[in-house]
Amino acid sequence: MSSLSDYFMTGGAEPAWDIATVFPPQGAWTVEEYLGFTDDTNHLVEFTDGQIEVLEMPTTEHQEILAYLFMLLRQFVNERGLGKVLFAALRVQVDKTKFREPDIVFVHKDHLSYVQERFWTGADLVVEIVSKGAKSRERDLVTKPNDYAAAGISEYWIVDPREWLITVLALDRGQYQLLGAYRPGDQAKSKVLDGFSADVAAVFQPAKN
Repeated sequence: MSSLSDYFMTGGAEPAWDIATVFPPQGAWTVEEYLGFTDDTNHLVEFTDGQIEVLEMPTTEHQEILAYLFMLLRQFVNERGLGKVLFAALRVQVDKTKFREPDIVFVHKDHLSYVQERFWTGADLVVEIVSKGAKSRERDLVTKPNDYAAAGISEYWIVDPREWLITVLALDRGQYQLLGAYRPGDQAKSKVLDGFSADVAAVFQPAKN
């Protein structure tokens, strides 16, 4: 169809415009409006400078990888009493007007003041499992490294199922430096969690079963 009017004239169902007008236009959302909206919705939604970004719903592959990594991290952290690990959906404030929802988020026991009921105000390590869509890839690979570095998050793991690649970035003087780019046969290692590693082949193997 060449336009919405053409679509409606040929029998297409009209969107519920009255519902849409309940919400602010893009660029005009406040932090409280975003928080209220995401309190009441099942969607994964991030917030940047007045605009909301609706994320792709996770696939089975995504969730298999998430479950494996989360259990691995939680066991390591809990056994040593290092802090708290949780998984999405969980809002993390990375700037005064910006919220992200990492797939996995860790906060050290010395920083538990970050942990609030509605959202966390910081983190020490975050993990993103890259979704297949072009926008999601750009967000995880290009945009979020800048966001998380600016927020002072010490470590960022980018888990890319398409490439079977885990990239670990460590914060150094306010910018991320490559700690390692790990492929099957490697052990992806953390600097923040000294002694923690993940077998890359094992991370991606659940998605193949």
